[in-house]
This record gives sequence, structure tokens and C-alpha cells, in this order.
Amino acid sequence: MKELDLREVKVVTGSDVGQAVREGAEAIRVQERAIITPSAREMIESARLKVIEGGEAAAAGSSSGAYAAAGTPVFGAPSPVTRQYSSPQELFRSPEATAIKEEIIRVGRKLWERQYVDGNGGNITYRITDDYVISTPTMCSKGDLTLEDFSLVDMEGRQVAGERPRSSEVLLHLEIFKAVPEARAGLHCHPPHATAYAITGSVPPRCVIPEHEVFIGTVVLTPYETPGTKAFAETVVPYARKHNTILLANHGVICWADTVTHAEWLAEVVDTYCRTLILAGHLGAPLSHIPEGKTADLLEMKKKLGLPDARFGLKECQLCDQPEFPSGIACPVEGSSAAAQALSQEELENVIRAITDQVMDKLEGK
Repeated sequence: MKELDLREVKVVTGSDVGQAVREGAEAIRVQERAIITPSAREMIESARLKVIEGGEAAAAGSSSGAYAAAGTPVFGAPSPVTRQYSSPQELFRSPEATAIKEEIIRVGRKLWERQYVDGNGGNITYRITDDYVISTPTMCSKGDLTLEDFSLVDMEGRQVAGERPRSSEVLLHLEIFKAVPEARAGLHCHPPHATAYAITGSVPPRCVIPEHEVFIGTVVLTPYETPGTKAFAETVVPYARKHNTILLANHGVICWADTVTHAEWLAEVVDTYCRTLILAGHLGAPLSHIPEGKTADLLEMKKKLGLPDARFGLKECQLCDQPEFPSGIACPVEGSSAAAQALSQEELENVIRAITDQVMDKLEGK
């Protein structure tokens, strides 16, 4: 069986598959963690090519593991579009697009019911093909979405279908889709507990609750830029590849996943985690962290699910390595106002001692 060896390629594109077809190959051989773009999958299915990962054959068009370990990840759904449409407008009216719109409507209602959005806040997108993205409209409550409200935009944000104007913050989503080929859905909202961290220039600590470690892990905070601008959209670029949930300074949260529903799960997980930490902070006791040696087990689970994490490849002692702060529930981000104001334990004790001395002097009449 003639095959084309693509093991040197990390991202298999339509042009790579086209080369295999032109050379009369019956199979392509890819590295175990190669990313196969949706257009490449379509060409593989059309040409009936076999996909071989390492030494084992994989079903044509199946997930290549993307950013996960070998095996079929839970998070890794391919594009639902299995045929070519003659125009963006036909794609926008297709059964596949309608199914995506219905899912966005359900998720939008969940966001509103959970009070993760208010007024016209928040936006949801889905990259239905390599070139086009379904977007929620501007000036619309996410609890009131209908099938007629959506728009279709290209990867530069130009609207090509739909009556209502697309979200003003769609550029934020497009930057993630460009940086992370396996990202299909984007969800931006303002969950109050996670946003509380975003407006204090801080992020939640790591290694406290297993579910958060598996689904999200380390949370990062972008610098502030005016929402809706290109500069605002570009703030996520340095983080998007290794972080599926990002805090936006003085704004909210952006999550990406393979489906809209999975992206909404991430918003739930991060806000519940932040809420739990805030409640724990009122108990006056230090946080209990996951025991050393156990975090690596959680990261292995994460790989099998097909989720990203900036800590893959780090030594065990680095997985939960982070500075300790007096409150225990928040880690100021370097360069933020909260970081500049944070006191070390020694500095805090000196302040307390000085205040205590002053109080005692007053009581003693000195």
C-alpha cells in the first residue's frame, strides 16, 4: 500500500492531503499528536485515504488526538459539515448550521439563567468550517436568542450572511480560532465570581479541587484593552494555545472548546471554583492543597480527555509551584495593581506588629 509520510508535519492541512492524492497514495502516515484540520478530514473521507498514526491505522476522518494523548478524546469533535456548499449563504442555512444555532440558543439560555450574562452581555461563536464562523448578534440578551438572530462571518470578522449585525467582540473569538486550530467554539460571559478575580488583578490558586485541575488548570489574566477592539482581541493570543479558560482584565471570561456545550461547562467550572475559594476565604483557615505527587495523575486524565494544559511536560514539583499570599485564595498577577499592593508574609507581620504596638501604647497612656 502506497503511503505519504507526513510525520514531520504537526498540522495536516488540505494541501498535504491533496499532495497525497496527486501522488496516488492510499494512506497518509502522521505523528501521534498531529492535528488534522476539518478541510483535510473532508478530503481524506472523499479520497478514502487511510490515516496511520505511528504504527497503527486509525479510521479516516477520526480525531487525531489533536492536543491530547493517543486515543479518542472526549473533547475533540470534528466539524459537523461533511459536504461542500456552493456559497456561505447556503452553508448558513444548512441543517448543520441550524443544529449549531439551536445548541447556542440552549447554551445562551443557561448562561442567562445562571446569571453569567446580563443585559446584552456575552457572546458565543462556532467555527463551522475552516473559513466561516457562526456568531451571536450584538445588542441581544442571550436568554432571548432565536434562529433568526445569528450571523456568519469570515475569519477576518466580515459578515457574509445573516440579517442582524454580528457581535462586536467576535474578533476575540477569531484570534483564538487562528491560534488554536482544534478550537471550534468560543464563549465569552461575565460570571460574577470569576469576574471578581478579573477586576482585582488576581487569579485563583492551583491544585485545590480536582475537577478544576482536570477541566481548566492554571488560569491566566490578560492585560486590559477596550472591548471590541483589535487590541482587545489580541490580548488572548499569548495564552490561548495552552489555556482553554482565560480571565479578561476588568471584564469577564473567555472559554474555548470543541463544542459550544463544552465551552459552557468550562465557564461553570471556573466560576464555581472561584465561588468556592471566596467562601473558603471566610472560614479563616488555610487552603488544603492536593497532595504532592497526585497532580500528575490528574494531568494524565486531562490528556486522555483531549484538554490543553501549560504544565504538560513539567516535573512533579513544578505542577503546583506558586507563590503563597496571605489570603490564600488569590494570586496577584505580575504587573497588576493587586500584585504591586500584595504584602509578603514578613511584611504583613511587621505591619500587624506596628499597629499592635501603637494600640498598646495608647492603652498604656504613652
